[in-house]
Amino acid sequence: MSKAFTKEQDDDAEDEADAAAPALPPGGKNYITPAGYAALRAEFDELFRVERPKLVETIAWAASNGDRSENGDYIYGKRRLRQIDSRIRFLSKRIEAAEVVDPARQGNAEQVFFGATVTYANSKGEEVAVQIVGVDEADPSHGRISWVSPVARALLKAREGDVVSLMTPAGREQLDVLEIRYQ
Repeated sequence: MSKAFTKEQDDDAEDEADAAAPALPPGGKNYITPAGYAALRAEFDELFRVERPKLVETIAWAASNGDRSENGDYIYGKRRLRQIDSRIRFLSKRIEAAEVVDPARQGNAEQVFFGATVTYANSKGEEVAVQIVGVDEADPSHGRISWVSPVARALLKAREGDVVSLMTPAGREQLDVLEIRYQ
């Protein structure tokens, strides 16, 4: 069988890169903070202007050494190049669709909107602080949740002192909004 009709196992890495990325809601915008946008741009620039050209140079050198079928530098380089190209495509789409929202410019600081840092008490009495950010910059372990997450959706438009309801797998939970800040 011709190699043209076979799929290398590593080609799945390209599909996995896009599948592992957080999804935007259908028809929704890619809201992002200025810091999140800068991080996407920095990653794109690093991959496109630094890492990719170095890798292409290594692949060209490895290809010039002869037999490519057993050339580790060539095989690994081509695989890594596919991964980088896939990530560059993903980042360029996200950057193009990004709508930068600066939380510091929020006119109504008394209500929860995109970019707010909200401190709330859950039904166990534990205080939790989260910042509502874009899907590409969410990091729950550091208190940064996506604006499309269930917690963020429950908190949106709430004011200090409000009690909002959140549906969890364990049942309905009440969140008491204690503080709203915009940085």
